[in-house]
Formats: sequence, structure tokens, C-alpha cells
Amino acid sequence: RSLFSLEPGTSEARFIVDEMLLGEPKTVVGVTTEVAGEMLIDLDHPANSVLGVIRINLRTLETDNEFRTRALRGQILQSDRPEYESATFTPIRLEGLPGEIEMGREFMFQIAGSLDVHGVSRDVTFDATVNPISETSITGTAVTTVLYRDFGISIPEAPGVADVSDEVRLEIDFSAKTTNVQN
Repeated sequence: RSLFSLEPGTSEARFIVDEMLLGEPKTVVGVTTEVAGEMLIDLDHPANSVLGVIRINLRTLETDNEFRTRALRGQILQSDRPEYESATFTPIRLEGLPGEIEMGREFMFQIAGSLDVHGVSRDVTFDATVNPISETSITGTAVTTVLYRDFGISIPEAPGVADVSDEVRLEIDFSAKTTNVQN
């Protein structure tokens, strides 16, 4: 097995939510590149692979609007408070891994685990697509949809914002490298 680490600055976590702004539908995207995590990957026997905790710094989330970003960090996620600074995903099991991994060939599987946001933990399952570039480099995407209210998060009234979707799409694009190839 080889220890892969998410590369700082090249991996990205984001949320996507729809709202009505001044009578027009708008898709809001919040993004950060402060994503950390490690995984032990067994290229010969993928079922033996293990994912570690993925940590996302919510204080660094940015949207396309300075006022929205400030409200997101200060009022909605309250990420200026130390206890709410990070969101973490703790993988519990990997489902649907292939029997073998072929370099350059994408594969899909599910990652079931516990997502902790705003002091609340919920079981979620991410749909993951991974592309093994080489024995030392992998890339991929993991996606799930959650309800923000399930995490004790509320959206304050804001001028011109009529409706915010209950569903939030969470996405992580990752790039991971290893410096040690071992068995």
C-alpha cells in the first residue's frame, strides 16, 4: 500500500446551492483550496485501500460576492468560531471498488462516512470517480447532496433573496501524490 496525500492548493472543495436573487434564479458556489487528507491505496488489491479523514477549512470559503462570503463565514457557517472552523468527513467504508486498478482508466465507487459541519455529524455517501495517473499520482472527484438544515445551519433573511434551495451539493476535486511506494 502507498500513502497518498492531498496536494495543498491543487485540491478544491465547494458547495453549490440555488437561490432566487432579485427574482432571478442564481446558482451560488463557494470554493476553497484548503483541503487536507490522506489515503492508503493498494494498487494491487483496491479493496484493501483505506481513506483517512478529509478536513476542509471553512474560513477560507469564497463566493462570487464579498457580502455573501462575509455572511457565509460569519452568520451562516460561523466559521470564525474555532469549533466551526473546519468541516470533516470521516470515511467508514468504501463500496464498489474494482478488483484491479489500471493506470489511466477511471473507476467509480462510493465512500460512506460521517460528515461533521457546524458541530453536527450526519451519515453521508459520496459518489467518487478516481483516475489513477501513475503509481505516484491520482486525481478524482467526490460528490454528494445534503440538506443544510440537517446540520443546524440556517440562512438569514437577506434583501432580494427570496428563496434558497434546501439541498446543497458538495463536491471535492482532488489531486493526491505519494512519495513512497511500498507493499
